[in-house]
Amino acid sequence: MARIVKKFGGTSVGDVDRIKNVANIIREDVEKGHQVAVVVSARSGVTNELIARAKAINEQPDEREMDVLLAVGEQETIALTAMALHSLGIEAISMTGAQAGIKTDLAHTRARIVSMNCERIEAALGKGSVVIVAGFQGVNDEGTTTTLGRGGSDLSAIALASGLNADLCQIYTDVDGVYTADPRIVPKASKIQEISYEEMLEMASLGTKVMQARSVEFANKFNVVFEVRSSFDTSIPGTIVKQEVSSMEDVVVRGVALDRNQAKIMVSNIPDKPGSAAQIFEALGKANVCVDMIVQNIGRNGVANLTFTVTRDDSKRSLDAVEKVLNELGGGEVAVFGEVVKLSVVGIGMRSHSGVASKLFASLADVKSNIQIISTSEIKISVVIDEEGAEEAVRAVHTAFGLDKAEA
Repeated sequence: MARIVKKFGGTSVGDVDRIKNVANIIREDVEKGHQVAVVVSARSGVTNELIARAKAINEQPDEREMDVLLAVGEQETIALTAMALHSLGIEAISMTGAQAGIKTDLAHTRARIVSMNCERIEAALGKGSVVIVAGFQGVNDEGTTTTLGRGGSDLSAIALASGLNADLCQIYTDVDGVYTADPRIVPKASKIQEISYEEMLEMASLGTKVMQARSVEFANKFNVVFEVRSSFDTSIPGTIVKQEVSSMEDVVVRGVALDRNQAKIMVSNIPDKPGSAAQIFEALGKANVCVDMIVQNIGRNGVANLTFTVTRDDSKRSLDAVEKVLNELGGGEVAVFGEVVKLSVVGIGMRSHSGVASKLFASLADVKSNIQIISTSEIKISVVIDEEGAEEAVRAVHTAFGLDKAEA
């Protein structure tokens, strides 16, 4: 007998027929005698609909009340999934994040998990019930519902697998694994059989939508091996995400990611003196803006220029925050450029192989794609380029690193 945690995303539970399909997938493991805990998301589109309703009432709704509202989506799904299992003659019980013992900090709309109390789930599993847990949500010390941010159901599943010491954690989604690039952009992209936490974390944070980055961080910290696989064809094995092994370094570049949710902020003619940059980034931090890539030019004639990237969602907040600082500094201008994207190559093999940067830059030059900003780490190189022609650039880079799937 194994203990298994299964997570099903919004498209996997998108309607009644798909919820019935999920119930049948769960039944296969129950009939084998396994203990099964399940994490589900809200049905696809429900969260966006709830957000739209909130903003139709108040353009800037209170974050506490948003958490109360958004938690409704998952609570609908857990009840329907439990009912679907009941119709198959399987004992099942649904639990909200609070009932499942998911304790978070006090932050609303982007809370972090601080502890797991799995006693209630353990008791239900011990009685032979399947436990259906609402993903994306928890409860804080004040007894108030919190949510974990977009993709938070992945985090719920990984945390639950850790708390239950599960033998297996499966993340079911609408794709059958992690690919070397988005197959919609690169038809020759191929599925990756195994990928390290580090590589998966980079790809998740760089625009790959398969997993939430924070969930991969959690899995790495607590060594939770998990599999990303399809809920629509369970006969196909997925991608295993695990600790790095030596053979992984044989592949120089594991994948190419494209992040369209990027905006470039240019701050020019700021006073070239100690503390100017610190004031700007302190203000951005207070505005809860996550800054990605940063470039500062050498100051001349008493002024300097600064360029950085943020998500497009944060561009307005960034602009407002920087403008206030420039007034305090007594000079400077700020402008936002939204028509940019971030293209990245990722691979732990980059640590031990040279020439990656030159090959990347040459492949971009071949398709006339001009590089605006460059950022590197041990296992990643990212560049900001124009949005126009970005997909052609991804295909060129994918081919240059030998990632194209061989023709059948």
